[in-house]
Amino acid sequence: MLSPKALLAAGFSFLAPLAAVAQGDVTTLATVPTTPAASAALTLTLESVSNIERRTISYLCDDDSALSVQYINAAPNFLAIVPVDGQSLVFATTLSASGARYVSGPYEWWSHQDEATLRDLMQDEDAAPLATCTEASNTP
Repeated sequence: MLSPKALLAAGFSFLAPLAAVAQGDVTTLATVPTTPAASAALTLTLESVSNIERRTISYLCDDDSALSVQYINAAPNFLAIVPVDGQSLVFATTLSASGARYVSGPYEWWSHQDEATLRDLMQDEDAAPLATCTEASNTP
């Protein structure tokens, strides 16, 4: 059986219905239907060396759309739940020279200061981002 950390590192988007479990408290973060006739939820236990921090940041994007991104900081696990094509995808943090870089399957969410970009890494490296956004609000 794969560990939750291994599943997240692999970028499995089916982890979108994620729940954080911290000291017996369960918080549902996202529930996404798996088919039109059925739905499913997944509870993932994250062990943390410190308190688990969850915050939601709203972004305004260049195409006038809005994105609401949830960040879960449960050291050593750092996650972002980002809406992509109508689905909430779970992104895991990865190495970054600056800012916070998260990946989920072919997608990359990169935030630095109050700006963020969403890219499809399967596209040419010179391709325009899927979204370029600026932070509008930050809610703990």
